[in-house]
Amino acid sequence: MSSTPAHRAGEVRVSAVRRARAGHEVVEVDNGLVRLVIAPALGGRVLSAVRDGREFLHRNPDLLDDALNARDPRAVGPHDGPMSAWRNWGGDKTWPAPQGWSGPGEWAGPPDPVLDSGAYTCEVDVAADGSRADITLDSGDDPRTGLRLTRRITLAAGRCDFALRLSAQNVSARTVRWALWNVTQLPGHPAERPGDGVWLGTTGSGTPDTVDLVAGTGRPRLERHGDVLHVPAQDVVGKVGFPTAAGWIAHVGPAGTWTYHFPVDPAAPYTDDGSRAEVWMEHPLDAPLEHLGGLRPRHRVVECEALGPYRELAPGDTAALDGTVSLGPRLGAVTSVGRHAWWSEPLTYTDDGQVTGVCVPAGAGSAALLLRDSTGRVLRRQPLGECAAGTPLVLAVRVPADPDAVRVEVCCGTDVLGALVVAG
Repeated sequence: MSSTPAHRAGEVRVSAVRRARAGHEVVEVDNGLVRLVIAPALGGRVLSAVRDGREFLHRNPDLLDDALNARDPRAVGPHDGPMSAWRNWGGDKTWPAPQGWSGPGEWAGPPDPVLDSGAYTCEVDVAADGSRADITLDSGDDPRTGLRLTRRITLAAGRCDFALRLSAQNVSARTVRWALWNVTQLPGHPAERPGDGVWLGTTGSGTPDTVDLVAGTGRPRLERHGDVLHVPAQDVVGKVGFPTAAGWIAHVGPAGTWTYHFPVDPAAPYTDDGSRAEVWMEHPLDAPLEHLGGLRPRHRVVECEALGPYRELAPGDTAALDGTVSLGPRLGAVTSVGRHAWWSEPLTYTDDGQVTGVCVPAGAGSAALLLRDSTGRVLRRQPLGECAAGTPLVLAVRVPADPDAVRVEVCCGTDVLGALVVAG
């Protein structure tokens, strides 16, 4: 499947269509820059995310063909059992955490007949002016967890990102305690270029900043670059958690750079020894891993997972987690991810007024560099030209030094792409 500009140059519109596939229906939404394909019947997954003709998500070729038809339509539908029975369609989905099989306070999946493999209802709302499309997916009511999950996907015109709002409502008559857990499967591969793999920001404080969670064949190898951790592309079956995750995670591979930005709550408890984000890696094995329920990986897959904090939900209560996903070029290292841009070279400002860095904005518009004082007043605004959505913005400019400047901002239209405190 490919993403093709469906609109005339200069025209920004979002289109959404429903299409039948063998065994299930999909919803396609396209803004000319990003094309998403969502499968309500397959656990409300996003099965495809395409930018410039490149597929960013892993989907299981044993279960789906290139057109996202189910190879065996009879495989579509709720199923349960041990891990070896899981029909892992791939893509991006939401689960409750913690995962486990020791009691009712743990989610005993996948497989799971309601939240993972059950059908979700789907509503599509496209704004009359074509400026955005909202797709809202609701799970069935799950008797085991007491939850109903909702996924709301928003794609706006002229942008190479989309918003993902997750919520979990307690539809049972009892109080429950769960965390929202978003799992994105991306294609794994042997290391091809420096910088490939997963990048994750940390707060730089807290002990430990990583925890071993699952050892299938081993522990994923990590590299430290200051407050940023790198999990290089590698062949291993295992999982690591990040208790000091700062609210962003990115994957770099042949398709390009996928990023996910999400909030963290430093004061709240998290599952899996406090993990706010997790990375699972797998590669094909000749035999199942009996200590993991008979799981036998058949493909190279990297999972980038973001978690919300534990929330105690009385009957009727709802917990939510907002995130933003962006799709961009393959530039190597990711040094930070913000709400409206990610950076491959950090924003820097020297005493003599030199500003450098490389970022990829999610939207388009007039770019500018701002110097602000301690009250927020703009001391200087220096135009940087036009920035294009998903296209690197290279900064190598000099601005006159100002002793009252305490903050440097880089903007594109109304979006703040990055900021740096320089004094005060």
